[in-house]
Amino acid sequence: MSNPTDIEKENLESHVELCALRYSALENRLESVENKIGKLQSVIETSHASTVKVLIGTAGTVIVGVLSLVGVILTKMPQ
Repeated sequence: MSNPTDIEKENLESHVELCALRYSALENRLESVENKIGKLQSVIETSHASTVKVLIGTAGTVIVGVLSLVGVILTKMPQ
């Protein structure tokens, strides 16, 4: 039984057809990879936005806590 490369060596038209099929398959696989990378990029951007929101919320909480502590200390100080 001959394999595709043996047929290609004997017939240029077969070679061209098989190359077209191979390139088509490669193109499909490349498109699939590009789509997956696009989805991954979206997930990373969403995650980044969520992380920024959490950091801003945490910073706000810390600032309010420190201001409250300063307020309590100032009100409890003897004058």
